[in-house]
Amino acid sequence: MKPAPFRYADPGSLEEALEVLSAEEGAKVLAGGQSLLPLLSMRLAAPATLVDINRVPGLDTVEATGDGVRVGALVRHNSLLGGHPQAMAAARVQPLLARATANVAHPAIRNRGTTVGSIAHADPSGEMTSVLALTDGSVTVATPSGMETVGWRDLFVGPLETSLSGPAVVTSAFFPALPDRSGAAFAEVARRKGDYAVCGAGVVVTLDEDRRVTAVRASYVSVGLTPEAHDLTDAVGGRSVEKADWAAAGALARTLVDPDGDLHASADYRRLLVGVLTERTLASAAVEAAERTPA
Repeated sequence: MKPAPFRYADPGSLEEALEVLSAEEGAKVLAGGQSLLPLLSMRLAAPATLVDINRVPGLDTVEATGDGVRVGALVRHNSLLGGHPQAMAAARVQPLLARATANVAHPAIRNRGTTVGSIAHADPSGEMTSVLALTDGSVTVATPSGMETVGWRDLFVGPLETSLSGPAVVTSAFFPALPDRSGAAFAEVARRKGDYAVCGAGVVVTLDEDRRVTAVRASYVSVGLTPEAHDLTDAVGGRSVEKADWAAAGALARTLVDPDGDLHASADYRRLLVGVLTERTLASAAVEAAERTPA
């Protein structure tokens, strides 16, 4: 199929982009297009105008500081995997960015698709929405009245649906740094490499100075209608990292999720995968956390 007819605008500034979005009812922002264009081709979306922001300056930056990583709206997935000068620094500050991005679709899609665009698309089967939730991240949104910061809990309201309304451009996403004495891991199961995940899991394990588990946090891909972050500390908190029962944390995770079934996997199978992937990723994250916590 082909998209329904639409008008095309390529503003050269953020202000001009907002002007077009304000004037054109039903306009959509185009960055990488790897999420939007398939919807247009299947006519699941039919915006009157596409507003291409690729000529807007200042949106292709990656900033890695001690507080976290800020990713601009035009940063391609592959840039976070090494193409951007700040990619290595970003991976050190928040390892989940590179680890999750490596699981996004195929290389051709990662070359064009944008991290922020994936988040704004609000697909619960997307890796980056899960990472934003797991890291307790936020996005910065430009509107005619100024810049706003929207936390992930307030951003995602349904499948492919955000709380943003009216003319708005998501200009960046912020991922807080991995906490001290912490480790992170990400893994997923897909029918074929590059397909949407049947289930994915990202986790963070944090230890105290005595190498006891103080916090365990997990988020999943293709499990709920919106991204979720779950606290699994009750299952293993207070135990030494060497004696923590990660299987118990996986069992707890299975009780906290409410997956749907579809033609790719039943709800029960997804719940099973949640437990298996949680156990595996926690064991891996715990090793990293222990390495960052001197005995």
